Amino acid sequence: MAGIYVHVPFCKKACHYCNFHFSVSLKNKNDFIAALLKEILLQQNYLQQEVVQTIYFGGGTPSLLLQEELIQIMQALRAKFTISSNAEVTLEANPDDISAASLAAWQQAGINRLSIGIQSFFEEDLQWMNRAHNAAQAMASISLARAAGFTNFSIDLIYGGPLLTDEKWEQNVARALELQIPHLSCYALTVEPHTALEKMIAQHKKEPVDADKQARHFLLLMDWLRLAGYEHYEISNFALPGFRSRHNAAYWAGSKYLGLGPSAHSFNGKQRRWNIANNALYQEALQNGKLPFEEETLTETQQLNEYIMTSLRTLEGLDTGIVTTRFGTEAAATLQKMSEKYTSSGKLQHVNGSLVLTPEGKLFADGIAADLFFN
Repeated sequence: MAGIYVHVPFCKKACHYCNFHFSVSLKNKNDFIAALLKEILLQQNYLQQEVVQTIYFGGGTPSLLLQEELIQIMQALRAKFTISSNAEVTLEANPDDISAASLAAWQQAGINRLSIGIQSFFEEDLQWMNRAHNAAQAMASISLARAAGFTNFSIDLIYGGPLLTDEKWEQNVARALELQIPHLSCYALTVEPHTALEKMIAQHKKEPVDADKQARHFLLLMDWLRLAGYEHYEISNFALPGFRSRHNAAYWAGSKYLGLGPSAHSFNGKQRRWNIANNALYQEALQNGKLPFEEETLTETQQLNEYIMTSLRTLEGLDTGIVTTRFGTEAAATLQKMSEKYTSSGKLQHVNGSLVLTPEGKLFADGIAADLFFN
């Protein structure tokens, strides 16, 4: 299967913690749409005629797009790619952009799944993050989505922030469970370089994050959602049976995908591409008929390390049989030996021929994967 990601680089306001590529000015949105349509034309052969099973509008805030803009993009994609009749088409949406009218417009444009950026149901948390929506809109957005007929949707929640006590975190998760949200994406508050949050912490205007609290919140989250019947199918993602994100799951399975828009990444199995993270330069290049990307070809060692990193994040884990088939028996034996210190310490376990992180191991997922990398 193959997927397409569309990066929409616009937001109403800048969240303090965000390090994604975006602009808070919408004055060049028309130029962006024109450039994006040109990129679709120029990239039509990238996926080599594979059937596209998923399309994902991310950002930024793609819910800022007008209905006619979404329809225009979807029509261009359908004209240049073979898109499955039952493709999963996801739109990231902020609660303040969700209304009965916008939901109907998105459905008419072909959107059949939503990813709603709730982050918290508490007003003080949203203000601390500098979110564009309030707590009432967070609740209303879910009711509105259901009333419009959306049964497949996800919400984002952030844990580990200075204002979020254990009790408030439990209430956030309990609210999601009461609402029977089919999919949850939950992330620790991260202080990314060059963000407003990093600057404000350095200036002592905001409290630093507490790593111990974040670990505690994550362990609590795993317990609560396991008891509620959710699959913890990737480090940050939980789904009721049948509601995994097909698009994101394909990333972790190593499927091909095409990224469109400034800063978007693409992968065809052996090469990675990433578009320039500058709206003006992206638009200028495409106006001149050029694709504004850089590219690297992955060595076999890099492909193996990529598989280690992505597979360890999943419920199914790192399949040693796949390592043997793709990279050889020596690589599989070496990996088995390197992993022994983590199986003996209880951070990894053997499950049906795969190495799978335990709940404790998931606290150290990135570090364990990096330690297992081949040089």
